[in-house]
Amino acid sequence: MVRHWTFPLLAMFLLGVSQLLHAQASSSAQYFNFQVSAAQPWTDTGLDLQAGDAVEIKELVAERVSPSSPGESSAPGPCTPADTSTLPLPSAPAVALIARLHAQGASPILVGKQATLHIEEPSHLFLGLNVAGGASCIAGFNVTVHRIPAGGTDSTSAPPSTSSSEQNRGQQLKSELAGAAQIFMAGQFGMGKSESGSGAATSTTPLQVSSAALDGDLRRDLDSLPRRVNDQFQNLGDMVNFVIVGQQKDVQAALDAATWHVADTENKKAVLSAIEETYQNKDYLQMPMSTLYLFGRKQDFGYEMAEPIAMVASRHHFRIWKAPFTWKGQEVWVGAGTHDIGFAKDKRNNSVTHKIDPAVDGERDNIGSSLQKASQVKAMSYYLPPNPVQDAKNATGDGYHSDGRLLVIFLH
Repeated sequence: MVRHWTFPLLAMFLLGVSQLLHAQASSSAQYFNFQVSAAQPWTDTGLDLQAGDAVEIKELVAERVSPSSPGESSAPGPCTPADTSTLPLPSAPAVALIARLHAQGASPILVGKQATLHIEEPSHLFLGLNVAGGASCIAGFNVTVHRIPAGGTDSTSAPPSTSSSEQNRGQQLKSELAGAAQIFMAGQFGMGKSESGSGAATSTTPLQVSSAALDGDLRRDLDSLPRRVNDQFQNLGDMVNFVIVGQQKDVQAALDAATWHVADTENKKAVLSAIEETYQNKDYLQMPMSTLYLFGRKQDFGYEMAEPIAMVASRHHFRIWKAPFTWKGQEVWVGAGTHDIGFAKDKRNNSVTHKIDPAVDGERDNIGSSLQKASQVKAMSYYLPPNPVQDAKNATGDGYHSDGRLLVIFLH
């Protein structure tokens, strides 16, 4: 299995979803749900508006993440720049929900928690966050939009529930597809993709890390671990950056509880499955993952987490291998986690491959945070092994950096 997605496979997936959008374009629902994140400047809602329409926009759930490195302040931070003149709407608070009524040249409009827009001319609704272009801010809103047609009264349709069966699926997919296509184009043609997280937002839950020293036997075993994984050609790649202690069934149950998904293993099968599930109003969350090696063998499992459809280009993911040793009768699983943030050229063969966020400690901590948030963690500790990896390149030639520590996670 190869590491990269080829252009035809990506095009096939995007085309299949776009055909679904046309099939669902006639929906008469007046309530719509969207996910709006800082991963892209503007989210296209797909809503064409006419003069006299009214649009009620409301923020449902906000999730914001600032850098979580020890001692690092969240202000001004990447989400709240010191120079507010760089914001799309300098007069509005940073990270506030904003709107725009035309694709180009239109001034942003503050929405905030809630706003009603009265449309004076034919328009097209875009939603975004008031963050500086290129900022490494990870933030997102769930937003509901209620359109009241010109000359009409408030729709009698019930407000949307969190159930996907009650949402306007076509509009939701169109928004997701637009985000995935933007990330794909950025990686394929170098169109200004920033080195920031995109896809599913990283958890805001601070890590509860123990300061107690690890058991001496476990430290010796961790010291013996390879520092990096390799590809089939023996090119060194991602760093080993976390360890989970627990039996296989417990590890799998914990990751399932933390909403991690087991990756598919075949590109062609994945594309067909994605299109089929999309037509059935499901979200495909199992994009294929390439084979990498540790202890002289391929990964035992690959897991990923991302927004539907945008997973084509952006996802949180990791691989784990069962270690050749145990600790106090418990299996030990060794992992390498990275965050895909788009596409780039594979420096080995000039094909297209995923580009990772070079700050790989963020994904290490995201894995621990997701398990902690799901109440699956008994204890966690950082451990700095000898000869830690701090600056390196993965097998495709992209650089990354780390503080070199392993996150050791003990399950209940």
